[in-house]
Amino acid sequence: MAKKQQQKAEATVRDYDVVLAPHITEKSTMLSEHNAVVFKVAGDATKPEIKRAVENLFGVTVTGVNTIVTKGKSKRWGGRSYQRSDQKKAIVTLAEGQSIDITEGVKA
Repeated sequence: MAKKQQQKAEATVRDYDVVLAPHITEKSTMLSEHNAVVFKVAGDATKPEIKRAVENLFGVTVTGVNTIVTKGKSKRWGGRSYQRSDQKKAIVTLAEGQSIDITEGVKA
């Protein structure tokens, strides 16, 4: 059997829609010591989509993706109650020796 050749894929519009923003907290900073980066992602994004989007946008190799859905809280303001939106986060584990500098943005 022939091995699949890994092609450098171009970033698509969907890739930009999947990865919304980095999630910067004290806990996510501690995860970066273990080659992991945390992103806020679209609610309908799947793990393979998140993996492909991060690889295309940042030019790194992803070894694992874990997702978390945080339910929105019920709040009250001015005597009225409302519901905050649910958020989905992805913990993306990178290959050894690779990193993402989230302060510089996506590659051109």
